Amino acid sequence: MPTNRHQLNRREHTNFIKQLSTQFGFDYCGIAKAERLGDDAKRLEQWLAKGFHGTMQYMERYFDLRTDPRLLVPGAKSVISLLMNYYPSAAQEPGIPKVSKYAWGKDYHEVIRKKLNAFLGKIREEIGDINGRGFVDSAPVLERSWAKRSGLGWVGKNGNLITKKNGSFFFIATIVCDLDLEPDPPFSTDHCGSCTRCIDACPTDAILPNREIQGNQCISYYTIELKEALLPASARDTFQDWMFGCDVCQDVCPWNRFSKPTKEPAFEPLQEILQFSLANWQAITEERFRQIFKDSPLKRAGFRGIMRNLEVHRS
Repeated sequence: MPTNRHQLNRREHTNFIKQLSTQFGFDYCGIAKAERLGDDAKRLEQWLAKGFHGTMQYMERYFDLRTDPRLLVPGAKSVISLLMNYYPSAAQEPGIPKVSKYAWGKDYHEVIRKKLNAFLGKIREEIGDINGRGFVDSAPVLERSWAKRSGLGWVGKNGNLITKKNGSFFFIATIVCDLDLEPDPPFSTDHCGSCTRCIDACPTDAILPNREIQGNQCISYYTIELKEALLPASARDTFQDWMFGCDVCQDVCPWNRFSKPTKEPAFEPLQEILQFSLANWQAITEERFRQIFKDSPLKRAGFRGIMRNLEVHRS
């Protein structure tokens, strides 16, 4: 039987992209067919209708683009999902203002965006002029849904994508392109079982038993997304020393016992984040803050946001 050249190219292109992903430091690579996310669209619509996004109005915008990648990249045929581990080998000193682990090193948006641009450049060098765009948590893409469809893991009760081998401390990046690739089988099983550790441990009860997340009740929302001058009095007593973000639901997840330290140098933690006491933070000037954290995710909250968050620790 003669070989179907189209199928051979499709397989070769798929293998090339998966091999290339490791060269750029990605830990996992999965592929799904580009199509409308019907069920996910319904869930997102219901979630928004309940107001769980709070003041994050950007979640309401570009609804159609969020649920159909073909509107983001005309002619799109494949969605490539990539995971990059950020789990640190170090730990914060006890008793200091806590920062979510994803923010200990350089801003992942900038780090991964450069890798995605170079990734697409290599694909074009090898395969030809393709239409493709890379996204990392900054565009209307449902990254976790695509990662699940690409066979990389399941979405846990805490709303995070979880892998069986290495837990959930991963950044998710997505490439939408018009290249016809072989899709991976979607991840069809759930391995949370009867475990409710994340639900029980959430300081603000933001994780609901029905697998919904009240985003507007999460400590990450309060300390990063909320731009008001003062934090709500009703939430202040629940923060458990978190100054920027929150990792409680991941720290208690049994699957994260398999987490391994990242190999990406850009995610090596700043010593200030590991060691700064409350007194150190209280004494820092805005100019010094900008110098130290110019490449850090902390700049999203800004100096004033961090000082506002620290008021919880002072009270």
